[in-house]
Amino acid sequence: MERNSKVALSIVVPVFNEEAIVPELIRRLVQACSGITDSHEIILVNDGSKDTTLLKLKDACAGNSKLHYISFSRNFGHQMAITAGMNYAVGDAIVTIDGDLQDPPELINAMYREFLNGNKVVYAKRKTRKGEPWLRLKAITTFYRLLAKITSFEMPQNVGDFRLISRDVLEHLKKMKEQDKYLRGQIAWMGYKSTYVMYDRDERMAGESKYPFKKLLRLATNGITGFSDWPLKMVTRIGFVVCIISFILIVYALCSYFFGGQYVPGWASLIISITFLGGVQLLSIGVIGEYISRINNNVRDRPLYVVDQTDIPEQNSME
Repeated sequence: MERNSKVALSIVVPVFNEEAIVPELIRRLVQACSGITDSHEIILVNDGSKDTTLLKLKDACAGNSKLHYISFSRNFGHQMAITAGMNYAVGDAIVTIDGDLQDPPELINAMYREFLNGNKVVYAKRKTRKGEPWLRLKAITTFYRLLAKITSFEMPQNVGDFRLISRDVLEHLKKMKEQDKYLRGQIAWMGYKSTYVMYDRDERMAGESKYPFKKLLRLATNGITGFSDWPLKMVTRIGFVVCIISFILIVYALCSYFFGGQYVPGWASLIISITFLGGVQLLSIGVIGEYISRINNNVRDRPLYVVDQTDIPEQNSME
């Protein structure tokens, strides 16, 4: 299928096991884009779906020259799916939006207007998040507040991966080759002129969230270890405090023995001390291990993802 070498607007949509949503997703995306500019493309990235998602993507793309699909050989993860779509995108402005329809495609029009006003990055900022469990929402809010405090640059709050970036932002993003992607932090780190548009996030149209707590925790770990050395500094401080406490206990034990004429009653306090010190040591090793793991992943220099099928010529991509 013929593809324009340059368009005004590219839409990148990662999808994973969304067979029930794909038809409505594509309908709303096409309708939203047609109201913005005729010079656009929509790239749908199948992240190793096990249902009929890929078949539905192929059927839709076969009848529309502005629709394209990319399919991974397996599930490489949400951040990699977004990365792949952006690597294939040729637009002057690139929008990333999740494929679960919690983020409204109709908002892209307002985001594109902000881009035309000179903003390099336009975030979709959530006013409310319908259908989110209270505990999950509280954990996410706490994480982003913590991340904002420990990073050396401004980290936007209440935003996700629904955003618009300009072509020059994307070109700089392609140069960041780290394996453990945290795109929200990478884009914010550049410091380009940015703004946001507000919206209310809807509940999922169908299916279940593809970001369970385990994946959220992994994403949070990538965000912290990728953009701050605060955990390493905290380990050093904890070690310093533990050394002081241990020194005080040693002095107390010696004074009690030599000047008080009595032994320090010992089994319970000894077990508590050993357990406490062992916990601190394991925590410290774990934190250091996270950073070493990031180094190890990058040293291996494997491809970020493997594309199994696509209707986009390979020369249009850049990993």
